Amino acid sequence: MSEDIIKQQIVDCVRMLEQADIIDYNGHVSARVGDNRVLINIGSCQRSALTVDDICAIDLEGKMIEGRANPPLECHLHCGIYRSRPDVKAVVHAHSKWTTFLTMVGAKYLPVYAQGSLLYPVPVLDSPDSINTRAMADRLAATLGDRPAALMKSHGAAIVGKDIVEAFVLANYLEENAYRQYMAMQIGKPYEFDARELALCREKLWNGGLFQRTWDHFSAKLK
Repeated sequence: MSEDIIKQQIVDCVRMLEQADIIDYNGHVSARVGDNRVLINIGSCQRSALTVDDICAIDLEGKMIEGRANPPLECHLHCGIYRSRPDVKAVVHAHSKWTTFLTMVGAKYLPVYAQGSLLYPVPVLDSPDSINTRAMADRLAATLGDRPAALMKSHGAAIVGKDIVEAFVLANYLEENAYRQYMAMQIGKPYEFDARELALCREKLWNGGLFQRTWDHFSAKLK
């Protein structure tokens, strides 16, 4: 896949996440396109009106390679994950409110929604600090381990994937599960999927075709 196509995917991903109220004016999405090359939206861009001109290239230390403006301060979050996870090709960082509500009160992310159960268990970095240094990036990467997502206390979430489509879809599943969990907690104790149900969800729902269908659902709203 060419860099031009990947840049457009990043643009669409950011705009869809903004429309879905998952990222705000500070969210960012990246894609690894080489051994030491990452594409990411610039820090100063307007997320709701992003264009391919707002995508820059950095190396795995967060240093600028090319672009019209600097990457976001938390580009280190992406670089740290790429350094520790060769399997990861895309990263989403969101200050998503429903997942953040859970970490603000120390509530554990529970598998209460079939698609959201794909990310369970979700580790939590016990710090609200910005991931804007190599040291903090390494802490987050260690917390993430081999999981598809990690939360940061009172801060947000990092979601990874083998490509931008997968990272985008998992970010949606994560936030939707947190929303349903939060709302159910206002009534009582939410039902948690058991081990058998979790295995069935992963078997049926971790599916590239279903991920693409979810992407297409949101993509159609951009047109």
